[in-house]
Formats: sequence, C-alpha cells, structure tokens
Amino acid sequence: MQWTDDGVVLGLRKQGETGVILEVMTRGHGRHLGLVHGGRSRRMQPVLQPGNHVRLNWRARLDDSLGAFVVEPLESVAARLMGSGLALYGVTHMAALLRLLPERDPHPALYEAGRVLIAHLDDRVIAPLLMVRFELAILSDLGFGLDLNACAATGGNDALIYVSPRTGRAVSASAGEPFRDRLLALPGFLLDREDGRTGFMAPDKTDVTNGFTLTGYFLDQHIWGPRAIAPLEERARFVALGTQSA
Repeated sequence: MQWTDDGVVLGLRKQGETGVILEVMTRGHGRHLGLVHGGRSRRMQPVLQPGNHVRLNWRARLDDSLGAFVVEPLESVAARLMGSGLALYGVTHMAALLRLLPERDPHPALYEAGRVLIAHLDDRVIAPLLMVRFELAILSDLGFGLDLNACAATGGNDALIYVSPRTGRAVSASAGEPFRDRLLALPGFLLDREDGRTGFMAPDKTDVTNGFTLTGYFLDQHIWGPRAIAPLEERARFVALGTQSA
C-alpha cells in the first residue's frame, strides 16, 4: 500500500534509537500516523516541528498497518510560531482538536481551515477569531454543528444575538428576551453580513470572549464531557492572550 499527500505536522513521539512516530493532518487521508526512520536526526528535526507543512509518502504492507513516512519539507513555520506564546498555545490546541477526529478519516475542509489558522496564529487580532471558527468547524464535522443562520423561534435572520444551549440554534433579540439569562451570547463576527463579507475584522473583547464561551460550551456538552476528556490548559492560555488583545 502506498500514497502521497500533503500534511501539517501535529506532533511526534520517539520510536527506537533514531526514529519517531509522526502524527500529521493530511489533505486526503485525514489524521494519520507513520514511522519516520531517522526522524531524530539533525536534518529531520527542524522539518518535523508542529505546524510545518510537509509532503508525505506513506508505505505499508497492509492498509491497516502503521506504515512508514518519507517526509519532504514544503513550508516551515515553526520558527515563526515559536516567537509567539499565542501561536504556541494555538498550534497545540489545534492539534488536540484534530485528535478528536477518527484516525484516517478524511476532512479536507478542516485541513484547509487548519492551514489558514496556522498562517495567522501569531496575529493577535485574527488568530482568536479563526480559532473560534475552527472549533465550530470541529463541532460540525463531528456531527454537532450549530445553526446560526436563522432564529429558532421565528425563522428570521435579523437581530440574531443569542444561541440556545439546548438546540445549538440562533435566537433573535425579541424571541430570546424572556429567556436571556438561559441563553448563550452569539458574537457578531460569526454572522455573515448582507454584503457577503463577515464582520470578523473588528470584534471587541466581549465578542471574542463570547465566541470561546459558545464553542467551549458545546465542545464540553457533546465531546469533552461524554469522552471524559479535559481540555488542554493551552486552550485557556490561548483564550486569555487572545481576549487581552482583542
């Protein structure tokens, strides 16, 4: 068995004296692991850093075997990410989110979203907004997507400012007013504007905080809680830094 694909490095662990087990998110083969012979060499260590974009050739005798990677560098971003605490926490949290996916299950849209996120992880304005959207995308691909396009009560799409914690659907200001203390806030940067653009370039601190509160609630409700998983501390640190700069 053999294939070639592009991927983003998520992490690795030592294997034997010189090798590593490499974990990547690939465009066409999902989250995938493989052995890299000589992965701890001076030449390969800079290539196999989290966030780097690589080309992978995977070979195995059987389709369900671990197999081995031959790795070629495409784009190295690790040095840039290491210069930012926000980026380091972000790439670690992103990898943890992708590990929620079944291994070898293709998610090409998440792969592309991850590439965009990595490209902006050291941007203190854009990175938090992209991370909220990435968490929403994870929820959607795992079957727990939110419906933020229309009010659950009226069917309209104006003045959407709440989300029902029970259904994950948007609620308008008028319909939600009697229940406001029981609803989650819907930040404006998650709504598409009529001109086709999104309002994501100028959120305030409250909007960004509300975005992470929203995604965090549903991640815990549907994924972390049922799987008895504790979210990494890196998420909390990323949120803290991201909301400080918003």
